[in-house]
Amino acid sequence: MKAWLGSSAHRSPVIVVLITLLALSPISAIAAPYAAMVMDARTGEVLHSRNADTRLHPASLTKMMTLYTVFQAIEAGKLSLDQKITISANAAAEPPSKLGLRKGQTIALRYLIRAAAVKSANDAATALGEAVAGSEAAFARHMNRTAKSLGMTRTTFKNAHGLTEQGHLSTARDMSILGRHMLYDYPEYYNLFSRRSTHAGLREVANTNRRFLAAYKGADGIKTGYTRAAGFNLVASAERGQTRIIATMFGGRSTAQRNERVAELLDMGFARAPRVARLQKPHKPGFEGVGVAVATVTAVKRSLFPQARPIVATAAVVAAMEAPAAVAVDLKDDIAEAVALAATTPEGAAPIPVIASPTGLPPVRPAALMESRANSEPELEVVTRISSSGGRLWGINVGRYGSRYQAERILLQTALTEMSTLDGSLRKVVKSPRGYDAHFVGMTQETAALACRRLQARQVECSPFGPS
Repeated sequence: MKAWLGSSAHRSPVIVVLITLLALSPISAIAAPYAAMVMDARTGEVLHSRNADTRLHPASLTKMMTLYTVFQAIEAGKLSLDQKITISANAAAEPPSKLGLRKGQTIALRYLIRAAAVKSANDAATALGEAVAGSEAAFARHMNRTAKSLGMTRTTFKNAHGLTEQGHLSTARDMSILGRHMLYDYPEYYNLFSRRSTHAGLREVANTNRRFLAAYKGADGIKTGYTRAAGFNLVASAERGQTRIIATMFGGRSTAQRNERVAELLDMGFARAPRVARLQKPHKPGFEGVGVAVATVTAVKRSLFPQARPIVATAAVVAAMEAPAAVAVDLKDDIAEAVALAATTPEGAAPIPVIASPTGLPPVRPAALMESRANSEPELEVVTRISSSGGRLWGINVGRYGSRYQAERILLQTALTEMSTLDGSLRKVVKSPRGYDAHFVGMTQETAALACRRLQARQVECSPFGPS
């Protein structure tokens, strides 16, 4: 090779340029370290692993943690889906992939969630982190605390989006754990990751994982990631029958090669996992709160009893204490007077004879007394009225489907689409000979009608129904 190139004095300028380009070319991007893990999502059992604990660049797999903490904040009441978020200069300046947010712009939180989950938008992810913690640095610290609470022992986050940064590292095992928590801790949001496209406020955005979702049977998420340092990463989940598998891969050479390898990993998982397994959901940690003093419960060192109320000794009490015999005599006189008063007969009424009891038992009830019978009372009529307006006895039907899974999936998607009117209602799947009906129940007549109008405007099948 050295002889072919010749000395530096006689080396061709073309060869010099070629050597320079090879040195600067992104060959390292396609030579990123490979790691993989396959997990039975129902039990958390590891079915396959390779380099699963090697700390690597996670790229946009990071956004799973960003979204997880946002869902925690919503559940804790710190944020709401319709809350308007003001975009900072820091978020607006993030490099692609991005939604195109501008400094000072306001946008609903729900659209930032969609952009980060589906489009993998970096500007949306940073805006979400700042909404939770106030700054990206504070949010990174919060992400790391949350990661430890989930059992992600070899992960360190530095930012909300996953762009390459020194020390921003994770593992295939930790990302599999995070994907499982996302699935079971927040199932109401999980369908976001299976949408082929969605509207993110400014425009319609396409899913970065749409090719794999379309190609692999049962796939419904979760998240892709790519940087030159990380290669092509993917955490994928698929369900077939009663079995659900999570497969994670780091270091793919291309989108096609990554998708092919993840499909092989999922196939391996379905082949190795038992057909029947008892669901063992992971422990769901609480929301710690960011920048807020949280009260801690400590052991009680000393139990303080309330002080006794001071007793004021009145003259009457003192006299009674000094002369108990006199009090007893007065009490007998009062009792005798009450008995005599009760025995007197009102004017014009026949006296009621009192029969003495020689045994000391209560006297026998006089025969002249009338018994109180239930049928002597006027019969009470109980009237119930079903309110067809104010009562929450109405519901809506959003279609009939071939399986319970399809019906439940549509209910979740519809609940996220129309949260304002469906909030407080209950999702219910009703089996019939013709299929599985997807219902929302526990609504008023007005709310059911309004929900159907809004859903039908979005081309969603909907019909209200009342109490039968």
